[in-house]
Amino acid sequence: MNKNLKKALLLITVIFFIFISSKIIKNNIDIYTIRDYINSFKIFAPIVYIVMFAIVPLTFFPDSILAISSGLIFGFYKGYIYTTIGALLGGSIAFFLARYIGYDLLKKISNDKLSKIEKLINANGFYIIFLLRLIPLFPFDIISYGAGLTSVDYKQFLLATFLGTIPGIAVFTNIGASALDISGTSFYISIAMLILLFAISILLKKKFLNNKLKEID
Repeated sequence: MNKNLKKALLLITVIFFIFISSKIIKNNIDIYTIRDYINSFKIFAPIVYIVMFAIVPLTFFPDSILAISSGLIFGFYKGYIYTTIGALLGGSIAFFLARYIGYDLLKKISNDKLSKIEKLINANGFYIIFLLRLIPLFPFDIISYGAGLTSVDYKQFLLATFLGTIPGIAVFTNIGASALDISGTSFYISIAMLILLFAISILLKKKFLNNKLKEID
């Protein structure tokens, strides 16, 4: 009963945060709306941004939109740092939710991608988490939930997440930082970097992950 009670309380907490965060983060808002909202908190803006990014796994809101917003609000360097902190916190929340809520519940609210991610990580651990983090084509939150369902060590998960998200966070934050001057060279360089990131992602997916997926099928 104690175990079931803990799971029930955890589930209620998750639902509560989903409700609250859905009021804060809506799918139809743009980076300028996010900028105005976060800037309204003035000196607490960095904390509010980090908290918003950390609760993204509870909403499945596109984290790339928030990452772009950070560059617009804080500039490249601070935006990168705050986004990295938020991503590590958000990834950790999803990881531990999966580990403590359990497979059955997440299976009901997710799709078949989750079981594939779970099998990949179980078979290859750190390497697969790192590789998946390099590929924006794979949803950030699904990777975190999938990792939580496996026996992978949390420290390995955290390190793989930190290292694997460096290129993506840098590219998206740079786009936001350059967005104020879309006629400038830096904006076009940031778009070129984004295209390059996705091209490398597609290559990695075809060359490595597709083979790994065939092995576990």
